Amino acid sequence: MVPSLQISFYNASDLKPEVSWIPNKHYSGIYGLMKLTLTKALPSDLSKVIVLDTDITFATDIAELWAIFRKFTGEQVLGLVENQSDWYLGNLWKNHKPWPALGRGFNTGVILLLLDKLRQIGWEEMWRLTAERELMNMLSTSLADQDIFNALIKSSPSLVYELPCYWNVQLSDHTRSEQCYSELADLKVIHWNSPHKLRVKNKHVELFRTLYLTFLEYDGSLLRRELIGCPSDKEQEEALEELDEEDVCYDFRRERLASHRVHLSFLPQKTLAEDPTDVTLVAQLSMDRLQMLELICRHWEGPVSLALYLSDAEAQQFLRYAQASEVLQSRTNIGYHVVYKEGQLYPVNLLRNVALRNAQTPYVFLSDIDFLPMYGLYDSLRKSIVQENMAKTPKALIVPAFETLRYRLTFPKSKAELLSMLDMGALYTFRYHVWEKGHAPTNYAKWRIATTSYRVDWAPNFEPYVVVRRDCPEYDERFLGFGWNKVSHIMELDAKGYELVVLPNAFIIHMPHAPSFDISKFRSSENYRLCVQTLKEEFHQDLSRRYGSAALKYIAAERNR
Repeated sequence: MVPSLQISFYNASDLKPEVSWIPNKHYSGIYGLMKLTLTKALPSDLSKVIVLDTDITFATDIAELWAIFRKFTGEQVLGLVENQSDWYLGNLWKNHKPWPALGRGFNTGVILLLLDKLRQIGWEEMWRLTAERELMNMLSTSLADQDIFNALIKSSPSLVYELPCYWNVQLSDHTRSEQCYSELADLKVIHWNSPHKLRVKNKHVELFRTLYLTFLEYDGSLLRRELIGCPSDKEQEEALEELDEEDVCYDFRRERLASHRVHLSFLPQKTLAEDPTDVTLVAQLSMDRLQMLELICRHWEGPVSLALYLSDAEAQQFLRYAQASEVLQSRTNIGYHVVYKEGQLYPVNLLRNVALRNAQTPYVFLSDIDFLPMYGLYDSLRKSIVQENMAKTPKALIVPAFETLRYRLTFPKSKAELLSMLDMGALYTFRYHVWEKGHAPTNYAKWRIATTSYRVDWAPNFEPYVVVRRDCPEYDERFLGFGWNKVSHIMELDAKGYELVVLPNAFIIHMPHAPSFDISKFRSSENYRLCVQTLKEEFHQDLSRRYGSAALKYIAAERNR
């Protein structure tokens, strides 16, 4: 929501036939040739554009670069910076034969294009004829579009306006870029045009890397709020004005109205093939639970959809962690969706909904990041989905939850092993010591001897971990931090007519961790607890409006507590 910014996308697949006939040895593949097609790809009423590679860092206002269009004269239609390596001079190694270029040639990482004039002079035919002619000798391009641009400029030098070199300081191998600047203030655009990117060898690379990472880790919420002045939602502003600061839930209601920045698919994720029984593990986490990711991957081979609550700096730390992890790098079926931090309360149900909405499979296993699934749970759940006829009947399959208080645990390989550990005191039913009613309706005594699934009734405060269809009701986002965030969801599933069915041979185990900030606040703050109670009552009223008499039992159960 940046003022005056419009974003348009163009389907590269439609443009592939324009350049697919050109052999290209550059690592960018066919997409490295796409700049040649811009007069055709972009709208005909667009008269001029700045074209940028994605591996550049701006160190100044881009408006300064735009102003250079006014300096074009005569036949000039291209603005480019001279290439800062000896590549086109042909002296880098023995028998090195580059494409023809004017002197050192030009780098196409930053280009000013006068589209209207390019169309007038027949740009498409010009570059095609140039490419066809040179390919008779060169056989393929080495630097993709840059080779064809340079061959064309060699034969028509009047087309180019040479930009000052600080508009494209190139950090490639064999670069002479340090001749472009004497101090940091001279820099305008830094171009990481080596395949090594941030690991390129350059005597000033630490300085450039720091500049780049400083920007990446900048607080985007501050940028949005203070520097750019993004327009706020009028309805949101009005809702904020209506809030009563004396309300015990004022902080909850204010943060419920926050507009979070969300970066879906923060890391590449493979699109999953359609499978009518497939199931995605859905969870949310913050930076302090990051160590659970690799463990979960070792226990669950199926798809995963994760919402991560991170600051901008933490997002970069997570990126480095994920790229260094062999376990995470080997997985292409995990969706990482970053929700950037805003406010003081943890928006747990917002995060769950982000992960839920972005699951790609028909079914979802609604779990928490602190739980390790039993080995083989993914395949077991897929079989249960078929056996329980979930495509035809609304059911929530309950996966019984257990916990260990030990940081080192020999994980049980079967239900029999789990029961043995339960008897020896190495494991417990989940929250048995502090909140038994949260999982007691699972009926663990029956589960011990069960060989088939069995139905259980809803009971107050029941909050099991369940497998449901992806189109299930979403979590209620009024519940932030600790308290009633899962209970309310199970209550709505029950109101909507879902059968609660316990699986006899499935289990998850909660691993120990330090208490979260929100649970500590719940325990220490009477106002916090009063607010959760208020939100519960409001949720009951909303449930009654939506589901009528089916929801009356929840209000009665609350009164009888």
